Amino acid sequence: MVMLQKTSAPAPLPLPPKASGHAELVSALVLSGHTKLAADHFLHRELPLPEVVAQTLRELTLVVRRASCYWDERGILEWLRSYDFLAQLYFNLIGVERKWVGLDEEEVAASIRLLRETLKSWQEWERKADPDLPVSREGVEALLSDMKKPMSVYYRPPGSMLSRMADRIRERLDDRNLFESFLEAGREEFQSNIYYKLSFSGLGKFGNDYALGLRWLRHLGFVQVSTNPVLAACAYEDEPALWEGFSGESFCPDLKTARAERGVKNPDELTMLATEVSVFPNLAVFRPIFIGSGYEHGMISYQLNPFVADSVEASLRDALKIYSDATDFLVKYDSYLLWGYSPSLERGRPNLVFKVAGNSPASIRITAELESLGIGTNNTETYSVSQETHLILAKMEGRAMAVRRGVKLTTVYETTMIGRLDDHLREVEAEILLRRALAVLGEGALNELLEGLGVKVKGDESVEEKIELACDRKYLRPIHKEPFVKLLAKAGVLGNSPAEVEEKLKVIDDDLTHVGILVTKRVYRIFFSPENRKKWVSYLARKYGLSEEQAEEVLRGIDMLPASKRKPRETLLTLSRQHVTNTEFPNFQALVFEESLSPNFDPMSFRESIAWEVDKEILRRLERYEVGEECRKVLELTPGLIQVLREAGVEVDFGSGGLPPESWPAFGAVQKTRKEFKEAYESFKQKVLQKVG
Repeated sequence: MVMLQKTSAPAPLPLPPKASGHAELVSALVLSGHTKLAADHFLHRELPLPEVVAQTLRELTLVVRRASCYWDERGILEWLRSYDFLAQLYFNLIGVERKWVGLDEEEVAASIRLLRETLKSWQEWERKADPDLPVSREGVEALLSDMKKPMSVYYRPPGSMLSRMADRIRERLDDRNLFESFLEAGREEFQSNIYYKLSFSGLGKFGNDYALGLRWLRHLGFVQVSTNPVLAACAYEDEPALWEGFSGESFCPDLKTARAERGVKNPDELTMLATEVSVFPNLAVFRPIFIGSGYEHGMISYQLNPFVADSVEASLRDALKIYSDATDFLVKYDSYLLWGYSPSLERGRPNLVFKVAGNSPASIRITAELESLGIGTNNTETYSVSQETHLILAKMEGRAMAVRRGVKLTTVYETTMIGRLDDHLREVEAEILLRRALAVLGEGALNELLEGLGVKVKGDESVEEKIELACDRKYLRPIHKEPFVKLLAKAGVLGNSPAEVEEKLKVIDDDLTHVGILVTKRVYRIFFSPENRKKWVSYLARKYGLSEEQAEEVLRGIDMLPASKRKPRETLLTLSRQHVTNTEFPNFQALVFEESLSPNFDPMSFRESIAWEVDKEILRRLERYEVGEECRKVLELTPGLIQVLREAGVEVDFGSGGLPPESWPAFGAVQKTRKEFKEAYESFKQKVLQKVG
């Protein structure tokens, strides 16, 4: 019995590819270990799918039959790779990506039948050679382990949805028909998933706020991934092989090799390179749906260095360098992915958008400049209607310039950091209430509260610093924690009994979780509601001298991106088939998944929920809260923006007290997020320097 290897690095691929046909190309990729690239080569509507599937399986079946006779190390490795390819192709064909790239459903069904029939033969030969099915077992274990990687180290309760799905699949495995049962259980698990149903039915689009697990999520219909310094570091925690050189994706280098080849020495350039190493495999994962959907799906968001976010020139310099690196990588990757397909397909164009922090007026110019070059943006650190309106207008300006030069546009994004905004408002409300209570009870009550919340202090903090600590989301979420309730009740703030105070705090907490949803809904209404969308098409054509078709292209590719969410309703109440992509953290996906398992849950009931109005009573209460002025800054427009909207014929009654660009840097949520991102960037940079020195 030959011992199977847990990992075996793929062999280098020659450039240009050497093949006389699709089946020969795919078989060579499989046997050299590039099974995912091999499977993704089939995700193109030009391919005669069943015919090439049959040809490829015939070649691989000869390899597997030989391995079953000789049972040698090379044969078993090739058998294992053949199994992996078959699984990768199977999930491609049962996943939502078949819809994004426009595959014919009858051809898909015929190809799946071929895969199943072939698998029966392969597994029967294995069973005769060894009833314990060691090759199947290792292949299935590798696939399940891959599903469980996200948040395997960087854990947040309740863990990732993919890990939960892997456990559910494992429970249904049949030891006598291991690989067949894995594929069938996987099909049932994926196609019954809430995200699959919403994506395939066209009720919504989704992205992932994490740099791992993308291939499995692609099968569920996910079309976008967001990264930032925090998430880049998470990828290295969950996948240590990124340091050493096995990304699993063709042409993706390890950090040490890439550094040596490019001679990178500057710490910030090295950090940029490390981020590329964690992000570029995702470009490969989403590449087929980017090409197949005509640049509509499959975008990767890459956050620029937070220390240069307020510099137009520095941000553009970094973006253009990263974009060039991505192009070099994808030219090589596309030579295999798109081999034999139409020469008119644009090889090497990155499916990449840059996260431009909307934390200063400079972000408006950075956004417009990048968009004018045909390089998409995803504005982040954005919390207010006025921020997002300014930045969408900048997107429109840049995209109009690009489309006039004949540049084909990609989908781009405008993020609403819902959870971070709600956290900020909750902290501000809590701080004001706490100060009112301390005015009655004195500073001693503050120390008791800190102890009750489990906050450790050094002892030299000021009263203001202690108040901020006590109200920080790390310690006071939800806002109605018992120590806080008792303190307010003792001071007679919000009521005289703990029960009364707790009930009022619960209402406050619930109301504040609607503010981020409201921001998203208001920006959507301004630009993308049926009554206003056509006005913007006319405005763009008139202002920038575009044809109606060009103006439509400018507007069509702009999506709202609700992000950093805490509760399932923040996704379920912001769904739309157009102009919205909800991006989710792995543990948040698990919360939405759990919600979908509740009795009588009907995903179809949330169709176009983005257009639903928020209860007017919630709006009235928000105005009366201590944090009411902060909510006004977030939810209203500015006089200048109102004038621009009127020029476009758009009338909305949202008020004029919103944040002007010069006030963005001072807004509390902006400051907190920027501080966190800078600290995360510095921490990641230090880890990179320690690893590769």
